[in-house]
Order: sequence, then structure tokens, then C-alpha cells
Amino acid sequence: AASPQALLNYYCQEGCFQHVRAAADEALARLGGDPVLLFYRAYGALRAGDVQESIRQLESIKNKQEVTLCTMMALIYAHKKSPNPDRDAILELDARLKEQRKTAGQQALYYAGLFLWHLGREDKAREYVDRMIKVSGGGKEGLILKAWLDVTCGKETHIKKALKYFDEALQEGNDVFALLGKAQYFEVRQNYSGALEIVNQIIANFPNFIPAFIKKMKLQLALQDWEQTIETAHRLLQKDPLNLEAIRMEALHHLCREGNISEASARLGDLIKALHRLEPRNSELFCKMALAFSRTCGRNQLILQHTQTLVERAFDLASDNAEFATELGYQMILQGKGKEALKWYKTAMTLDETSVSALTGIIRCQLIQGQLEDAEQQLEFLNEIQQSIGKSGELSFLRAVLAMKKHKRQEEVTALLNDVLDTHFSSLHGFPLGVEYFEKLNPDFLLEIIREYLNFCPAQPASPGQTPSPLLKHCASVLETVVKTVPGLQQAVFLIAKVKYLSGDIEAAQNNLHYCLERNPSYADAHLLMAQVYLAQNNTKLCSQSLELCLSYNFEVREHPVYHLIKAQTQKKVGEISEAIKTLQMARNLPGMRKPTASSKTKGKSIEIDASDRVSVFLELVEAHRLNGEPHEAAIVIQDAINEFSGTPEELRVVIANADLAIAQGDVEHALTMLRNITPEQPYFVQAKEKMADIYLQYRKDKKLYAACYSDLVEKLPSVHTFLLLGDAYMNIQE
Repeated sequence: AASPQALLNYYCQEGCFQHVRAAADEALARLGGDPVLLFYRAYGALRAGDVQESIRQLESIKNKQEVTLCTMMALIYAHKKSPNPDRDAILELDARLKEQRKTAGQQALYYAGLFLWHLGREDKAREYVDRMIKVSGGGKEGLILKAWLDVTCGKETHIKKALKYFDEALQEGNDVFALLGKAQYFEVRQNYSGALEIVNQIIANFPNFIPAFIKKMKLQLALQDWEQTIETAHRLLQKDPLNLEAIRMEALHHLCREGNISEASARLGDLIKALHRLEPRNSELFCKMALAFSRTCGRNQLILQHTQTLVERAFDLASDNAEFATELGYQMILQGKGKEALKWYKTAMTLDETSVSALTGIIRCQLIQGQLEDAEQQLEFLNEIQQSIGKSGELSFLRAVLAMKKHKRQEEVTALLNDVLDTHFSSLHGFPLGVEYFEKLNPDFLLEIIREYLNFCPAQPASPGQTPSPLLKHCASVLETVVKTVPGLQQAVFLIAKVKYLSGDIEAAQNNLHYCLERNPSYADAHLLMAQVYLAQNNTKLCSQSLELCLSYNFEVREHPVYHLIKAQTQKKVGEISEAIKTLQMARNLPGMRKPTASSKTKGKSIEIDASDRVSVFLELVEAHRLNGEPHEAAIVIQDAINEFSGTPEELRVVIANADLAIAQGDVEHALTMLRNITPEQPYFVQAKEKMADIYLQYRKDKKLYAACYSDLVEKLPSVHTFLLLGDAYMNIQE
């Protein structure tokens, strides 16, 4: 059997201190009162928060030779952790420690080094271990611990020496602690198959050593083999039915891989129960378990309720911890509860006024609430200190959101967003697929960024022969990365469908939507987009069917302007113009049409209404009135649209529509005047130029001015797209 110490060391390193106590008790029952096991039990009690109990246990073994140094260090640590530290006791222990150190034997030095390593005091631990190796003439235990120190310290100069020590120790036979360390070495070197080989060796020699199975499961995931990972998780649970890592892995598999929310939620519930039983006071663990789930669940309310429960438990256990308060703030942001988020971020700031993440959270809340001046001041302050703390993706993102809300030029905002993605993806470098990767990837954050990009993309698909916005290609590549890692995240698949639809790749949009709807037939947004896809294919029958399906799954969709917009477009296609007008007038009176931020929240299903969709309702109505021979009504609606959208990025679509209306009424000059006012830094500049060129060719029959529009376009916005347009224009006027 594996030595109990290897198991105890594993749990110490993982921060599972109740497990340390339980494993020590179990070994003590088997092997009798070994001072080393008694020390582990006391250390477990100390780190689990039972300080008085640990002091009592440590006092009873402080004269046992092999653990005397580590026991005195632990007692000093315990007294300092007490509510009213006993200064005299600390001074006395300190003096005795210095005295004992001079004559300490190799065992005492070894356990002192081990204790300091577990506390994370690597340099101090090294002094003891080096002395122990000297005293023992290169004893195996000392070499193994030195190698572990090397492998876990994160310094390249040390890491490369570790393998030699592990191999030296392993020449004396299979030592499970050394094998585990060697696997760790390969893992740090990103040689996951090499690490897996070693772990299989451990399992062959020590079939009941649980940490080997946990390692195996994680390495299989690092090798991106989900099937094997889950098989190992099942094996683990047969041996250890409440194994936290295995339950977490199953829940993540349901969520990230399968997109099965109800199974994931049930398993997450099991994980919480197991935590309460096995590590009821481990605040760090409660918080840690919430992170990956909350970032990969697509803001699903069921999952977020569980993650909130976990983080709240962590904060209840350690209500002086600013990080937990900050995480609670983020949990509230994910649930769309801005006021509560702000409350938690402020709590975090009072606990730690230097917390950058809490201040970042406060800025996020200010942006949500539209307090742009405050947000800008704080961001400037953070930007100054960013020089010293290094770049963060989230800060660049908030700067982009601020620029967006202040209607800055598209180039400025997209440059900031590009910067966010670069910073974010470079921070993932070297992380294998695994729990930590899911946290760091933070798909939720990436989808937020994509939604910001999409604000700058045209709301309608590119017409055949028209080059789609280059931003769409960029969005697609980010989304494909997300979907490759988290295929279960339906919002990401839906956004790919939307991007493909806008790029004019209708078939790909359709395939992605089928994927979403197979897994979640009640996905209202997906049915709506599917209806738009059918509309683009001129299939009014299937379009109407999708709308009906959408309505049957989610009755609130009748509050959604896009639902009425598509319905009206279908009516227009089949020539029912006056019906279309009625439908659009209904859409205009919906609550979501009144203010940009409105989303009708009902039973946890929120309906997002983009500014571009709101504009489309107005413009469709203008068009319908025009087709119905009601120019006066059309003019009134366009005036409403001008009032509603002036000063927003959508304003230009209204201007272009207004120009169309002027042309229809024969006032070509007025149309040209409006279009000339659109400047290169504004979105829709290209469309405006194309429209002007058309007017010159069709109404003025002036080929020279027609071509001049395109050469001006190339001069102002040189890109592959505009050069192609210029080429097409010359082809057009070749007699």
C-alpha cells in the first residue's frame, strides 16, 4: 500500500484540510499513535480553523524528537492565528525553536521543511531541506522533497533540476510521493502523455491511491479526451463516492461538453452537498468550485443560483475576505442585478482598499447605470496604476464600453476591443484544457465582447456580391475558439449562427441554429433568427412556422419587436402591405421600443433588444407606408426616427432611409445633400457612398461622378473591400 504520508501531502497541497484530518485519523486507527501522523492531524485542524484544538494536539507532541521543530513552528503559527495571541508563549517557543535547531536530527529537519513547504514558504523550507540532505548524506526523503520544492516554485532554474532528484530517489524502488512528483514535473513541462504514463505506473503499483486517479482524470482532459476523462471520473466515484474532483468533472462535462443544464445543475447540487459533508469550513474551496461553472453556463439562472450559494458560503466562512466579496459582485453582474453587485464591490473595497478587481467591478456597475463621468475618472486612475500591475483584459473592455457609450468613432472602439482579445488570449497561454482553463477562458466575457463588436456590424445580411464587414470574420474566429472548448454553450453557437447569417452564409447559419434547437427547442432567439434565415431564402411558409414555434415556446416573444418585424417582412413579401403596417405599428408601441436598455424580464428569460432592431422597425414602417402610397405618413415616421436616434450609431441608417424616401418622391438633390454629410469615420459611410453613386448613375446618368464616388471611397477608406467596389464600378460603366 502507498504510505499514508503521500496521501496527506497531496491533500495539504490541494488545500483540503478536513480531508487531511480524516486521512490522518484513519491511518492512526490502523498504525497506532505515530507522532508524524499526530502532527498531520493537528496541522489539518489548524488549517481547517480549529485553532484551539490544534494547539492542544500540538502541545501533546512537542517533545517528540522527529516532529519537535515543525510542532513548535506550527504552535507559533497557531498562537498568531488566535483571536488574542499569547505573546509570552510565542516568545518562549521562538527561543526554544532557535535552541533546538542547532542540534536537530535529519527527521526533525525534514518535517520542518515539509511543514514550511505546505505553508507556501519555499525559501525557508529550502534551508531546512538542504541541511537535512547534508546531515543524512543525500537521503532519499530529502531529495524527493527538494525536487518537489523545485517543481512547485515556478522558477525555471529550479524546475529543470527536479527530474534528476526524482529519478535518483526512484532508483531505490517505487516511492509514490516521488512518482507523483515526477508526473507533476512532466505536467509543468506540458508533457501530458509523459505525465499520464507515470500516473498509470502509480495506479498499477498502488491501486487504491485516490490522488493518482484524480491526476489521471485531469491529464486525460489536458489531452482533450473527454470520454476517457469521464470514464476515469466514474472509476473514481466507485472507489470514493463523494470525490469532489470527480463530481465537479461530471458536472462540467454535462455543462461544457453536452450543454445539458438540468444534469449539470443536479450534479452541481451533489457537489455542494459533498462539500458540506467533507470540507464544511473550507472557504477557499467553496469559492473555487463556483468559478468555472459561473463563467461557462451562459448566464443560466439554475446554475448561477448554485454558484451564488457556493460563493455566499465562502463569504459566510470568511467575511473579511475581499476576494470573496468581489466574486459575489461578479455573480450579481451575471444575474443582471446591478444594484446588488455594486453593494458587494463596495464591501470588497472596504475590506481591501487596494483591490483593483473590486474597483474594476464598481466601474462596471457605473457603466451599466450610465454614470459615465464617474466611470471615466476611475478608469483614468486605474489606467495610471495599470503600468505597475500589468495589463488586464477587463480594464481594456471597460474602456471600450465607455467609448461606445460616449459614441466614439467605430475605429477607436474596435481597436480597444481588439486589444481586449489580445490581452485575454495571451493570458491563456500555456494552460491545458481543464477547470482552470475554463475559468480563465471565461466564455461569458468573450461573448460580451462579441456582442459589442456586433453593434458595429450591419443589422441585415450582406447581399450577394457584397463583401461582409471584416469584423464578422473576427467574431467568427473568436466564437469558434469558444465553441471548440465549450461546445455545450448554446449562446456561442447561436452567435456563430448570427455572424454567419450577417455574413450572408445562410446555410451555415441554418446548420448552427438546428444544432441549438435540437438541444434546446425552447430557445426563442434561435427560432427568431431561424425565421429571418427562412425569410432570406424567400421561404415565407417556413418563416411563419418558425415564428409560431417561437411563440408556442415563449409567449413573451410577443413583447419582442423583432418578432413583429419579421412577421411584417413576411406580410410585405406576400403583398399584404396594410397588414404589415398594422403589425409594425403594434411593434412600435411595445415597451422594449421605448428606451435602449429595456429588456422585458420575465421568469428569468430576458429579451434583448438591439438598437439596430429598433431602427429596423421604424424603417420597415417607412417603407410600408411608401409602398402603400402614403408619403405623408412615411415622412412622419422618418421624422420620429430622426428624433429617436440622432447622436447614436444608428442615426446613419435613418439618414440613408430618408435619402431613399426623397428619391422615391423625386427629390434627388435633397437625397444627395443628406448623403454628402456622412463622413468617413462614421459607420455606414460605404453604404452612403454606394447610394450616392447609384443616384449619379441612375438619375443623373453621370458615369464620371459615379466612378468618382468609388475612387473617393478608396482614398478615404482604403481596404480590399473598397478596392473591389471600385473595380466593380469601372466594370459597370465599361460600354
